[in-house]
Amino acid sequence: MRADKFEAEPNAIRFVLDGQVVTVPDVPPTMTVLEYLRDIAQRTGSKEGCAEGDCGACTVAIGELSADAAHVSYRSINSCIRLLPTIDGQELITVESLQAQDGSLHPVQQSMVDRHASQCGFCTPGFVMSLFVLYLNAEAPSQEQVFEALAGNLCRCTGYRPIIDAGISMGRCPRPAHWSREAAGAAGHRDALRSIRRERALRLPGWHSPRTIDELAAALEAQPSAVVLAGGTDVGLWITKQLRDLPAIIYIGEVAELRQLRRDAAGITIGAAVSLSAAWAAIVGLYPSLSEMAQRFGSPPVRNSGTLCGNLANGSPIGDAIPTLIALGATLELRLGSRTRHLALEEFYLGYRRTALAPGEFVVAVNVPAARSGQRVASYKVSKRFDQDISAVCATFSLQLQGERVLAVRLAYGGMAGIAGRARTAENALLAAGWNQAGIDAAASALGSDFQPLTDLRASSAYRSEVAANLLRRFYLEHSGIKLPLRTAAALLASG
Repeated sequence: MRADKFEAEPNAIRFVLDGQVVTVPDVPPTMTVLEYLRDIAQRTGSKEGCAEGDCGACTVAIGELSADAAHVSYRSINSCIRLLPTIDGQELITVESLQAQDGSLHPVQQSMVDRHASQCGFCTPGFVMSLFVLYLNAEAPSQEQVFEALAGNLCRCTGYRPIIDAGISMGRCPRPAHWSREAAGAAGHRDALRSIRRERALRLPGWHSPRTIDELAAALEAQPSAVVLAGGTDVGLWITKQLRDLPAIIYIGEVAELRQLRRDAAGITIGAAVSLSAAWAAIVGLYPSLSEMAQRFGSPPVRNSGTLCGNLANGSPIGDAIPTLIALGATLELRLGSRTRHLALEEFYLGYRRTALAPGEFVVAVNVPAARSGQRVASYKVSKRFDQDISAVCATFSLQLQGERVLAVRLAYGGMAGIAGRARTAENALLAAGWNQAGIDAAASALGSDFQPLTDLRASSAYRSEVAANLLRRFYLEHSGIKLPLRTAAALLASG
């Protein structure tokens, strides 16, 4: 539909596909991008494998115009759990978009063919799209970059070696005129995206995308039972897996104030609409020791859609960001109407998936304090898989020392109880006994008073208790400089 027709249908979803503006009126607000592609656009290259963002068969790319309209940034997302109205004003790229007009394959596709990296073909479009985003952002990707880009894609028949080889070698193919690094975000793409920028909120039956924080606050005061949607990596599963009928949805992704990430001497303030990818990058900038936790938190498509504050507000006891930020002393900024308050993250959780949010109240931002001189921080995730798995136990520790004297300590665990939280009895044991073997033994024993873990499919109560203690011992070993016999050290580290 032409741009001059937009005003006639101001409440239709509109986005750019293959360089053309697409307008989609009269669809349910809970329609996913994948449903639109397969059922309406008849683009069946994108597949539904798991309908929960775990297998990557549905992977597509989206492009977003920068605030100054100077360039377009591209990232991969899971189309199976991304709601169609959330891509309003953006560019959508599917596997069908990559083919040139003369029928030639894109270098990513050609490399997959040359390396025999497709067998049944079901998962191939998703792999291609994950590698396509890497192709746009990396001149000559390393093996590690390919591993990271494909962390959210599963193959059940070919095996990963030829796919990884294709990712490493795709940059050696001749650069295409269509969807090369140079062509991505070129003038035509920017012009099309500029033409569909909104000045007013998108409103659909059952959907509202406020543009300002005041508009959001007023909307939630008027509809306190509405679902607050950020990235949809959890809410999407309510629709695709639980088949729930949702009440009105208020989407925060267009609120400019919530998309801000601010840095100053005190630390960083991460707005509620900032993606997990951007949030973790900022946190790792303050605390480099958290880089593995950031890498293992979901997959790139999940992190590109989901938000850090959404993960915190969700309140899941297995949300790995919660113990991490509790250990760092993070605080939340909350708003209800015109009133704002601040709350320590550890005080936000009242019970299993119960938080201190009042009806109509929402998370504005999370404040993460800057690292203090001499502060030691480590985070550990224990799960059956390295990538994209739920933790049996997750722990983050923060420590300040003066010799063997413990000046300050925070020991935070997830997966151990109905809510993630601090091991205060263990902390007190360390404060009393000091940073030595006796102190660590006392703290490890005290964990039994802090948590009574459950037994489920991921781990038994006894296993969780033992691992929680051993993670504390691992932290001590890694930060004490003590040299143990190799077999003893290996056994302790492996158990964590």
